Amino acid sequence: MKKIILDTNAYTGLLRGDEQILKELGNADNIFVPVIVIGELLAGFQGGTKETKNRQLLEQFLMKPRVEVVPIDKETAEIFGEIKYALVKAGTPLPVNDIWIACCALEAGAVIVSYDDHFLKIPQVRTWAPLDN
Repeated sequence: MKKIILDTNAYTGLLRGDEQILKELGNADNIFVPVIVIGELLAGFQGGTKETKNRQLLEQFLMKPRVEVVPIDKETAEIFGEIKYALVKAGTPLPVNDIWIACCALEAGAVIVSYDDHFLKIPQVRTWAPLDN
């Protein structure tokens, strides 16, 4: 069973019709969207000329049968603490929201679909093939 988790730029790629993203989604059995990503998207929609339309598209996407919203819970926080500590100790700063997204991916057993290569700095996570090149 193929499980993927979408980063914010993967969702926006989907909206733009990015063929690599569309192919990855088409091959997935489960598509996870962390609440962190939803928050980033909603912040990006604020004040835009297509805010209402973008919100509607997001809600429609989240209602699809293979799509599941991933919450943050105590287990996610435990994983975050370990990864954040290891990154700080190694002198490898990463955006905090992306660490949370990586933790959600680990908890869900999913591959991260993103164009951000800094996910490669977290050895525990599995990343989408274009990042592995």
